Amino acid sequence: MPNVLDGQRIRDQILDELRPRVQALRDAGRPPGLAVVLAGHDAGSEIYVRNKQKACADLGIYSEKLTPPATVTTGELLTVIEGLNRRSDIDGILVQMPLPKQVDSRLVLEAVSAEKDADGFHPTNVGHLVANRPAPRACTPAGIMELLRRYEIPISGRHAVVVGRSDIVGKPMALLLMHANATVTVCHSKTADLPGECRRADILVAAMGRPAFVTRDFIQPGAVVIDVGMNRVTRREDVERIWRGDPAKLATLEKKGSVLVGDVDPLDMAELSSAYTPVPGGVGPLTIAMLMSNTVALAERGKWA
Repeated sequence: MPNVLDGQRIRDQILDELRPRVQALRDAGRPPGLAVVLAGHDAGSEIYVRNKQKACADLGIYSEKLTPPATVTTGELLTVIEGLNRRSDIDGILVQMPLPKQVDSRLVLEAVSAEKDADGFHPTNVGHLVANRPAPRACTPAGIMELLRRYEIPISGRHAVVVGRSDIVGKPMALLLMHANATVTVCHSKTADLPGECRRADILVAAMGRPAFVTRDFIQPGAVVIDVGMNRVTRREDVERIWRGDPAKLATLEKKGSVLVGDVDPLDMAELSSAYTPVPGGVGPLTIAMLMSNTVALAERGKWA
Protein backbone atom coordinates (compact mmCIF):
# COMPACT_ATOMS: atom_id res chain seq x y z
CA MET A 1 0.00 0.00 0.00
CA PRO A 2 1.34 3.48 -0.83
CA ASN A 3 2.01 6.03 1.87
CA VAL A 4 -0.66 8.75 1.71
CA LEU A 5 1.13 12.02 2.47
CA ASP A 6 -1.18 13.92 4.82
CA GLY A 7 -0.75 17.64 4.21
CA GLN A 8 -3.13 18.55 7.00
CA ARG A 9 -0.99 16.74 9.57
CA ILE A 10 2.17 18.48 8.36
CA ARG A 11 0.34 21.83 8.27
CA ASP A 12 -0.64 21.38 11.91
CA GLN A 13 2.97 20.57 12.85
CA ILE A 14 4.23 23.72 11.13
CA LEU A 15 1.58 25.93 12.73
CA ASP A 16 2.25 24.48 16.19
CA GLU A 17 5.95 25.29 15.78
CA LEU A 18 5.05 28.87 14.83
CA ARG A 19 2.93 29.53 17.94
CA PRO A 20 5.77 30.22 20.40
CA ARG A 21 7.51 32.43 17.83
CA VAL A 22 4.33 34.47 17.36
CA GLN A 23 3.92 34.74 21.14
CA ALA A 24 7.52 35.93 21.52
CA LEU A 25 6.87 38.69 18.99
CA ARG A 26 3.67 39.69 20.78
CA ASP A 27 5.52 39.77 24.11
CA ALA A 28 8.20 41.94 22.52
CA GLY A 29 5.68 44.59 21.47
CA ARG A 30 3.28 43.58 18.73
CA PRO A 31 2.09 40.57 16.73
CA PRO A 32 3.27 39.87 13.19
CA GLY A 33 1.10 41.69 10.64
CA LEU A 34 -0.09 40.40 7.28
CA ALA A 35 -2.00 42.52 4.76
CA VAL A 36 -3.93 40.83 1.96
CA VAL A 37 -5.04 42.83 -1.08
CA LEU A 38 -8.11 41.29 -2.70
CA ALA A 39 -9.31 43.24 -5.74
CA GLY A 40 -12.60 42.34 -7.38
CA HIS A 41 -14.92 39.43 -6.61
CA ASP A 42 -13.25 36.20 -7.69
CA ALA A 43 -15.06 33.46 -5.74
CA GLY A 44 -12.04 31.19 -5.44
CA SER A 45 -9.82 34.03 -4.26
CA GLU A 46 -12.37 35.03 -1.62
CA ILE A 47 -12.33 31.48 -0.20
CA TYR A 48 -8.52 31.41 -0.13
CA VAL A 49 -8.35 34.76 1.62
CA ARG A 50 -10.87 33.66 4.26
CA ASN A 51 -8.73 30.59 4.97
CA LYS A 52 -5.63 32.75 5.27
CA GLN A 53 -7.35 35.12 7.68
CA LYS A 54 -8.61 32.17 9.73
CA ALA A 55 -5.06 30.82 10.00
CA CYS A 56 -3.82 34.25 11.12
CA ALA A 57 -6.51 34.51 13.79
CA ASP A 58 -5.70 31.02 15.06
CA LEU A 59 -2.00 31.86 15.41
CA GLY A 60 -2.44 35.35 16.84
CA ILE A 61 -1.13 37.11 13.72
CA TYR A 62 -2.71 40.47 12.92
CA SER A 63 -4.35 40.32 9.49
CA GLU A 64 -5.90 43.06 7.41
CA LYS A 65 -7.87 42.64 4.20
CA LEU A 66 -7.99 45.47 1.66
CA THR A 67 -10.70 45.12 -0.98
CA PRO A 68 -10.34 47.58 -3.88
CA PRO A 69 -13.24 47.38 -6.37
CA ALA A 70 -13.09 45.34 -9.58
CA THR A 71 -12.71 48.66 -11.45
CA VAL A 72 -9.44 49.51 -9.67
CA THR A 73 -6.63 50.82 -11.87
CA THR A 74 -2.99 49.86 -11.79
CA GLY A 75 -2.12 53.28 -10.40
CA GLU A 76 -4.66 53.00 -7.60
CA LEU A 77 -3.35 49.59 -6.59
CA LEU A 78 0.22 50.87 -6.65
CA THR A 79 -0.85 53.59 -4.20
CA VAL A 80 -2.34 50.92 -1.91
CA ILE A 81 0.89 48.88 -2.03
CA GLU A 82 3.03 51.94 -1.40
CA GLY A 83 1.03 52.72 1.73
CA LEU A 84 1.43 49.16 3.03
CA ASN A 85 5.16 49.24 2.34
CA ARG A 86 5.46 52.25 4.67
CA ARG A 87 3.45 50.81 7.56
CA SER A 88 5.51 49.55 10.48
CA ASP A 89 2.73 47.25 11.74
CA ILE A 90 2.63 45.26 8.48
CA ASP A 91 5.41 42.72 8.04
CA GLY A 92 4.04 40.78 5.08
CA ILE A 93 2.01 41.81 2.04
CA LEU A 94 0.12 39.39 -0.19
CA VAL A 95 -1.57 40.42 -3.43
CA GLN A 96 -4.20 37.78 -4.18
CA MET A 97 -4.18 36.65 -7.79
CA PRO A 98 -5.80 36.93 -10.25
CA LEU A 99 -6.13 40.69 -10.40
CA PRO A 100 -8.78 42.38 -12.58
CA LYS A 101 -7.83 42.19 -16.26
CA GLN A 102 -7.15 45.92 -16.63
CA VAL A 103 -4.43 45.80 -13.93
CA ASP A 104 -0.75 45.26 -14.77
CA SER A 105 -0.20 42.34 -12.39
CA ARG A 106 3.56 42.22 -12.82
CA LEU A 107 3.92 45.90 -11.98
CA VAL A 108 1.78 45.52 -8.87
CA LEU A 109 3.61 42.40 -7.62
CA GLU A 110 7.00 44.05 -8.13
CA ALA A 111 5.81 47.11 -6.19
CA VAL A 112 5.62 45.04 -2.98
CA SER A 113 8.77 45.63 -0.96
CA ALA A 114 11.11 42.62 -1.10
CA GLU A 115 11.32 42.91 2.69
CA LYS A 116 7.54 42.42 2.96
CA ASP A 117 7.10 39.83 0.22
CA ALA A 118 5.10 37.12 2.02
CA ASP A 119 4.60 35.11 -1.19
CA GLY A 120 8.25 34.99 -2.24
CA PHE A 121 7.42 36.34 -5.71
CA HIS A 122 9.49 39.54 -5.76
CA PRO A 123 12.37 39.39 -8.31
CA THR A 124 14.89 40.07 -5.53
CA ASN A 125 13.66 37.07 -3.55
CA VAL A 126 13.51 34.91 -6.68
CA GLY A 127 17.16 35.85 -7.18
CA HIS A 128 17.91 34.76 -3.61
CA LEU A 129 16.21 31.44 -4.38
CA VAL A 130 18.35 30.94 -7.48
CA ALA A 131 21.48 31.65 -5.43
CA ASN A 132 20.16 29.50 -2.53
CA ARG A 133 20.34 32.43 -0.13
CA PRO A 134 17.89 32.87 2.77
CA ALA A 135 14.69 34.72 1.77
CA PRO A 136 10.96 34.10 1.60
CA ARG A 137 10.21 31.14 -0.66
CA ALA A 138 7.14 30.60 -2.83
CA CYS A 139 4.66 29.00 -0.45
CA THR A 140 3.47 25.93 -2.35
CA PRO A 141 6.93 24.63 -3.35
CA ALA A 142 8.26 25.39 0.15
CA GLY A 143 5.36 23.42 1.62
CA ILE A 144 6.11 20.46 -0.63
CA MET A 145 9.73 20.46 0.53
CA GLU A 146 8.53 20.43 4.16
CA LEU A 147 6.22 17.52 3.35
CA LEU A 148 9.05 15.49 1.80
CA ARG A 149 11.40 16.32 4.67
CA ARG A 150 8.97 15.48 7.44
CA TYR A 151 7.99 12.20 5.81
CA GLU A 152 11.72 11.43 5.45
CA ILE A 153 11.47 10.91 1.70
CA PRO A 154 15.00 10.95 0.23
CA ILE A 155 15.69 13.67 -2.35
CA SER A 156 19.46 13.76 -2.73
CA GLY A 157 20.64 11.78 -5.73
CA ARG A 158 17.12 11.03 -6.97
CA HIS A 159 15.62 12.06 -10.29
CA ALA A 160 12.80 14.57 -9.90
CA VAL A 161 10.51 15.59 -12.75
CA VAL A 162 8.41 18.76 -12.45
CA VAL A 163 5.55 19.07 -14.93
CA GLY A 164 4.72 22.76 -15.28
CA ARG A 165 6.96 25.84 -15.45
CA SER A 166 4.92 28.55 -13.74
CA ASP A 167 6.64 31.24 -11.69
CA ILE A 168 4.43 30.29 -8.72
CA VAL A 169 5.08 26.53 -8.57
CA GLY A 170 7.06 24.90 -11.37
CA LYS A 171 10.20 27.04 -11.51
CA PRO A 172 10.71 27.51 -7.74
CA MET A 173 9.90 23.82 -7.19
CA ALA A 174 12.64 22.79 -9.59
CA LEU A 175 15.16 25.09 -7.90
CA LEU A 176 14.33 23.86 -4.39
CA LEU A 177 14.68 20.24 -5.49
CA MET A 178 17.98 21.04 -7.19
CA HIS A 179 19.26 22.73 -4.02
CA ALA A 180 18.36 19.51 -2.19
CA ASN A 181 20.67 17.65 -4.61
CA ALA A 182 18.05 16.07 -6.83
CA THR A 183 18.65 15.76 -10.56
CA VAL A 184 15.77 17.79 -11.97
CA THR A 185 13.92 17.75 -15.28
CA VAL A 186 11.32 20.43 -15.98
CA CYS A 187 8.60 19.47 -18.47
CA HIS A 188 5.90 21.56 -20.13
CA SER A 189 3.45 21.64 -23.02
CA LYS A 190 6.24 21.56 -25.63
CA THR A 191 8.10 18.61 -24.11
CA ALA A 192 8.62 15.74 -26.54
CA ASP A 193 7.48 12.36 -25.15
CA LEU A 194 6.08 13.80 -21.94
CA PRO A 195 4.95 10.40 -20.58
CA GLY A 196 8.42 8.96 -21.16
CA GLU A 197 10.12 11.84 -19.35
CA CYS A 198 7.75 11.48 -16.40
CA ARG A 199 8.30 7.72 -16.17
CA ARG A 200 11.95 8.41 -15.37
CA ALA A 201 10.98 10.22 -12.16
CA ASP A 202 11.64 8.95 -8.67
CA ILE A 203 9.77 12.07 -7.53
CA LEU A 204 7.08 13.38 -9.87
CA VAL A 205 5.54 16.82 -9.23
CA ALA A 206 2.47 17.58 -11.35
CA ALA A 207 1.55 21.27 -11.53
CA MET A 208 0.02 22.06 -14.89
CA GLY A 209 -3.64 22.66 -14.03
CA ARG A 210 -5.21 19.91 -16.17
CA PRO A 211 -7.60 17.54 -14.42
CA ALA A 212 -6.35 13.92 -14.16
CA PHE A 213 -3.97 14.55 -17.07
CA VAL A 214 -1.14 12.43 -15.63
CA THR A 215 -2.17 8.80 -16.01
CA ARG A 216 -0.45 5.45 -15.46
CA ASP A 217 1.60 5.97 -18.64
CA PHE A 218 3.43 8.80 -16.83
CA ILE A 219 4.16 7.06 -13.52
CA GLN A 220 7.12 4.82 -12.76
CA PRO A 221 6.00 2.09 -10.33
CA GLY A 222 7.22 3.05 -6.87
CA ALA A 223 7.58 6.78 -7.63
CA VAL A 224 6.64 9.46 -5.13
CA VAL A 225 3.88 11.54 -6.75
CA ILE A 226 3.13 15.09 -5.62
CA ASP A 227 -0.15 16.34 -7.10
CA VAL A 228 -0.38 20.13 -6.94
CA GLY A 229 -3.53 20.41 -9.06
CA MET A 230 -6.89 21.67 -7.79
CA ASN A 231 -9.45 21.27 -10.57
CA ARG A 232 -13.24 21.08 -10.41
CA VAL A 233 -14.81 18.54 -12.75
CA THR A 234 -18.44 19.31 -13.62
CA ARG A 235 -19.32 16.83 -16.40
CA ARG A 236 -20.76 13.47 -15.43
CA GLU A 237 -18.85 11.64 -18.17
CA ASP A 238 -15.54 13.02 -16.84
CA VAL A 239 -16.36 11.97 -13.27
CA GLU A 240 -17.33 8.49 -14.48
CA ARG A 241 -14.09 8.19 -16.49
CA ILE A 242 -11.73 9.47 -13.79
CA TRP A 243 -13.24 7.50 -10.90
CA ARG A 244 -14.35 4.47 -12.97
CA GLY A 245 -18.01 5.00 -12.14
CA ASP A 246 -17.54 5.34 -8.36
CA PRO A 247 -21.08 5.90 -6.96
CA ALA A 248 -19.77 8.11 -4.13
CA LYS A 249 -18.13 10.52 -6.58
CA LEU A 250 -21.23 10.60 -8.75
CA ALA A 251 -23.30 11.38 -5.65
CA THR A 252 -20.92 14.24 -4.82
CA LEU A 253 -21.36 15.59 -8.33
CA GLU A 254 -25.16 15.44 -7.98
CA LYS A 255 -25.05 17.18 -4.60
CA LYS A 256 -22.39 19.85 -5.21
CA GLY A 257 -22.29 20.21 -8.97
CA SER A 258 -18.58 19.42 -9.17
CA VAL A 259 -15.90 17.06 -7.91
CA LEU A 260 -12.37 18.12 -6.97
CA VAL A 261 -9.51 16.34 -8.71
CA GLY A 262 -5.80 17.00 -9.05
CA ASP A 263 -3.60 16.91 -12.13
CA VAL A 264 -2.94 13.17 -11.64
CA ASP A 265 -5.42 10.37 -12.21
CA PRO A 266 -6.23 9.50 -8.57
CA LEU A 267 -6.70 5.76 -9.04
CA ASP A 268 -3.59 5.28 -11.17
CA MET A 269 -1.59 7.32 -8.65
CA ALA A 270 -2.80 5.25 -5.71
CA GLU A 271 -2.09 2.00 -7.55
CA LEU A 272 1.43 2.72 -8.84
CA SER A 273 3.11 5.14 -6.43
CA SER A 274 5.03 4.38 -3.25
CA ALA A 275 3.74 7.64 -1.73
CA TYR A 276 1.41 10.36 -2.97
CA THR A 277 -0.47 13.50 -1.99
CA PRO A 278 -4.27 13.21 -2.12
CA VAL A 279 -6.54 15.92 -3.49
CA PRO A 280 -7.87 17.49 -1.36
CA GLY A 281 -5.80 17.27 1.81
CA GLY A 282 -2.33 16.98 0.32
CA VAL A 283 -0.46 20.03 -0.95
CA GLY A 284 -3.25 22.58 -0.41
CA PRO A 285 -3.06 22.90 3.40
CA LEU A 286 0.72 23.46 3.22
CA THR A 287 0.48 26.60 1.11
CA ILE A 288 -1.23 28.58 3.86
CA ALA A 289 1.08 27.11 6.52
CA MET A 290 4.13 28.38 4.62
CA LEU A 291 2.51 31.79 4.14
CA MET A 292 2.21 31.97 7.93
CA SER A 293 5.82 30.83 8.26
CA ASN A 294 7.03 33.51 5.83
CA THR A 295 5.06 36.20 7.66
CA VAL A 296 6.48 35.24 11.06
CA ALA A 297 10.03 35.14 9.69
CA LEU A 298 9.58 38.56 8.07
CA ALA A 299 8.39 39.92 11.43
CA GLU A 300 11.45 38.47 13.12
CA ARG A 301 13.58 40.41 10.67
CA GLY A 302 16.82 38.55 11.36
CA LYS A 303 15.58 35.09 10.37
CA TRP A 304 16.66 35.39 6.73
CA ALA A 305 20.20 36.48 7.63
